[in-house]
Amino acid sequence: MRIEIKPTKLSGKIEIPASKSYAHRQLICSALANGVSRISGITLSKDISATMECLHMLGARFKVNGNSVTVSGLNKRNETCTLKDADGTPIKILCCCESGSTLRFLIPIAAALGADARFWGEGRLPERPIDIYTRELSKKGVVFNSKEFLPAELYGGNSADMFGISGKLQSGTFTLEGDVSSQFVTGLMFALPLLDGDSKIVMTSRLESKPYATMTAEILKRYGVEITETDYGYFVKGNQKYISADTAVEGDWSQAAFFYVANILGSNVDLKNLNENSVQGDKKILEIISGMCYNEDRCFDADCSDIPDLVPILAVLGCFGGKTSRIYNASRLRIKESDRLLAVSDMLNRLGGKVSVTDDGLIIEPIIRFNGGEVDSFGDHRIAMCAAIAATRANGSVIINGAESVEKSYPGFFEDYKKVGGTQNVITLE
Repeated sequence: MRIEIKPTKLSGKIEIPASKSYAHRQLICSALANGVSRISGITLSKDISATMECLHMLGARFKVNGNSVTVSGLNKRNETCTLKDADGTPIKILCCCESGSTLRFLIPIAAALGADARFWGEGRLPERPIDIYTRELSKKGVVFNSKEFLPAELYGGNSADMFGISGKLQSGTFTLEGDVSSQFVTGLMFALPLLDGDSKIVMTSRLESKPYATMTAEILKRYGVEITETDYGYFVKGNQKYISADTAVEGDWSQAAFFYVANILGSNVDLKNLNENSVQGDKKILEIISGMCYNEDRCFDADCSDIPDLVPILAVLGCFGGKTSRIYNASRLRIKESDRLLAVSDMLNRLGGKVSVTDDGLIIEPIIRFNGGEVDSFGDHRIAMCAAIAATRANGSVIINGAESVEKSYPGFFEDYKKVGGTQNVITLE
């Protein structure tokens, strides 16, 4: 879909959608609990729908009513919609679409449940590595047919007999590098409490994106599961039981960041549904904006190791500083929905920005205004939303190719954009 955005300042109120990061976690905990849980305030983006579909394949049941979801735990296995292996063994097919969280959260859960499962994905997800799991989980009784990338099958159920192993994931020590995605840590946090023995998650270096692991521990506690942070990483007691709960999903600070930056560029949007005491790392957008505003040079140096999702919109912000701004420790963005470092620099430079790519980040030179022009989202939701915010400070219209990519995380983005005065036209291809 191609959308033309005309330069307009935004003004009005927006209800920020539910945090995708929280929703993934609450859905998984609800699925692992005995009984029925209820989650209110949820936003059904493509990523969240992927997690629900995969949990359904593992045996959970979902009933959607508006922005609320009722979840029946997976104490009964779902054997529908499966393929069979060569020996007739049912294999659960878990399509994660383009959601890295779905993939990396659910692999160890499937292993802990003793499932035979085939994971696959779409877009660039098959290019995102899972070798941490194939290495560590293989040491604990799980057999994989893949070493590093999708598609991947793990054998923990009926197929395990042919390998002469127990099949289910076994407890113990799991050693992870700190500069890999924290999604691997979260996946283990979900799975290890289900095992018979105690386990350790040992970090060999500083854990990047640690706020996401902190968020996981917070959500687990709401469902009766305790994770203990230690000097080596995390201790996880075995034989824990997930308890059903009624919870609400708080607003998403990573989505709010787009409109906070729009305000700095001259708009006046009042943002609702945000928890000021949230543990979401992306709340740091307020600190970076404040520091830039009160810095006489009106620029920033941002270490984005804990806040990688803010990088695209921070690049837009940096274009309107007084001096050069820098983003660093963001090399993991090269394997997101796009190579985000290249994608955001391409998009902004096509509009007249002065953004260069480094090994692990971006250097952003200040400009006065963007030009109009045509840009590509590269199939990346955050690039598409950044282009729309950039258009509020442009001399001419901005045409976004692949604007439908926002459905991955914020399906109502362009509706909200229009609600606060944004002007947009869908361009029909002839």
